[in-house]
Amino acid sequence: MNRILHGKNIIAGEPSAAGRESTRAVNPATGEEMEPDFIHAIEAEVQRAAERAEKAQVDMLRINPLARARLLRRIAEEITALGDSLIERCRLETALPEARLISECARTVNQLRMFADMVEEGSWVDARIDTAIPDRKPQPRPDLRRMLLPLGVAAVFCAGNFPLAFSVVGGDTASALAGGCSVIVKAHGSHPGTAELAAKAVKRAVAAENLPSGVFSLLHGPGATIGVQLVTHPLIKAVGFTGSRRAGRALFNAAASRDEPIPVFAEMGSINPVFLLPEALRKRNEPIAQGLFASATVGVGQFCTNPGVVIALDSEELDELTRRMGRLFSQAQTGIMLNERILTAYRQGSSRLRTEENVSLGGEGAGAAESGGSGRPALFTSDGRTFLENPLLREELFGPCTLLIRSRDREQMMRIAASLEGQLTASVHAEEGEVEEYAELFTVLRCKAGRLIFNSFPTGVEVCRSMHHGGPYPATTDSRFTSVGTAAVYRFARPVCFQDFPESTLPPELRDANPLGILRQLNGVYTRDSISR
Repeated sequence: MNRILHGKNIIAGEPSAAGRESTRAVNPATGEEMEPDFIHAIEAEVQRAAERAEKAQVDMLRINPLARARLLRRIAEEITALGDSLIERCRLETALPEARLISECARTVNQLRMFADMVEEGSWVDARIDTAIPDRKPQPRPDLRRMLLPLGVAAVFCAGNFPLAFSVVGGDTASALAGGCSVIVKAHGSHPGTAELAAKAVKRAVAAENLPSGVFSLLHGPGATIGVQLVTHPLIKAVGFTGSRRAGRALFNAAASRDEPIPVFAEMGSINPVFLLPEALRKRNEPIAQGLFASATVGVGQFCTNPGVVIALDSEELDELTRRMGRLFSQAQTGIMLNERILTAYRQGSSRLRTEENVSLGGEGAGAAESGGSGRPALFTSDGRTFLENPLLREELFGPCTLLIRSRDREQMMRIAASLEGQLTASVHAEEGEVEEYAELFTVLRCKAGRLIFNSFPTGVEVCRSMHHGGPYPATTDSRFTSVGTAAVYRFARPVCFQDFPESTLPPELRDANPLGILRQLNGVYTRDSISR
C-alpha cells in the first residue's frame, strides 16, 4: 500500500510537495502511525490550484454539458476499479468495518451515477424561455432565456465520519462537478491515504475524458490554515462542508469577511429529536426501545442523524421503555471511534453529563472507559424542566449516546419542541388517532427540521432525488439546500438570463432546436419542443 501512496498534494493532475510540514494517518484501533508522510500544502499551492481551477472553469463552459455526465461515470468506474486497495486503506485509517466501507463505496459510486443521470436528463438547469413579441404595445417584449449556470470554483471539505460518501468523491464533489464547477478538495487529516487513492481515480477519469486537468485538485493540511486560505481566496466561489459547528462556523465567518462574500453550505450536526406519543409507546414499547438503541449506537453513534434526545410523556410505559433501553445500553460493547479528537470530545461530553444536576445514567456499555480508542454507549435520563433550563442538554454529543427526557405533560412537551434549534431530522412515533390530536406538534416540527420522520428512526439517509439532508441553523448554514440527493446541485449554481442573444452564442439548453432534448418552460408551458421561427 505504501508504494502506491506518495503523500503529496495533487494540483491539476500533478503531484506537488512544496511544504515542509506533514502528518501521518493514525490507525484509531491501534494508535499506530501509518506511512507515508502527507505534505501540507502551502499558500503558493493553494494559489496554483485556484488559478488552474479557474482556467478549467472557463474551458468547461465551452464544453457540451454531457461531458460532465461522462466524467462522473468514469470516476465511478475508477473508484470501483480500486477494489480492495481502497477498502483496506480506508479500514486502517478509520477502523470502520469492512462491510460498512463496501456499502459506503457502493453508495459513493451510485450517487456519482445518479448525478450523471441528472445531467443527461437535463431539466435541472430550469431552462425558461419567453420568446420576443416585437409588436406588443405599448412596449415590445425582448427575447428572454434563463437557466442555471455554475457558480464557479468550489472548495469541498472531506468529512471525518464518511471517508468515501462525504469526502473526495462524495456528494459535494459529485454535485459540484455535475453543476459544471471545478473542485478543489481539502483532504481530512484522519484518512489522507483514502483521499489520495480517490483523488488519483478522479485524475485518471479527467485525463481519460480529455477534460481540463484543473477541474480537480486535492490539498492536504489543517483546516485552520489551508481551509481558511481556500474559503478566503478570491477565485473560490462556493464551499461545501460537513463537520462540527465550531469548524463550520469558522469557515462560514471567514467567507463572510471577504470583500466578495460567497455561499458556504456547512452541515454542522443535529440532536435529531425523537418524540414518542403515548399510544405508540403503549402498543410498541419493545420495538421502539430496540429501534432507538440501534439508531443511537450504529456506527458507534458517529452519524449526523444520531437520535441525541428522546422526548415522551411521564407514564408507566415510559418507565418500561427506560428499563428496556437501560438494559440494552448496559449490554452494549464499546466501539472504536474514528479519531482521537472525536473520542476525546465524546468522553468529555459524557463526563459533563454525569455531573449535571437532575441528569442520571440509565445504562452504560461494557468495557473499560479508557480502552484504546473505544467509546462506551450510554443512556442518560432527565426531565422536561431541566432540559428547558439547561442549554448543555440541547448540545450535540457526537457518539453512541442518547438522552431520554421525561415530559411532565403535553404542554411541556410542546414547550420542548418550540425550544429546539434547527435540526437535520425530527421523528414522531404515533398511532393513527394521535396524528390529529397532536397536530400542533407536527406543525412546530415543520419549522424545526429538514426531514420529518414518522414511526421510524433518523439514522439512514436514502440517496435519491427526493431526499433532503439539511435544516435550519445550526443544522446547516442555509436551510434551502441539501447535501444529499440530486437537489444538492443547486448549492453550486446560479441563474443567468440572456436577452436578445444570437442563437450561436447561447448555451445548448437555450437554443431554438433544443439539441439536448431537455424539458424546458417555453412561454409558460413545459415542453421538449423546439422553437419555430
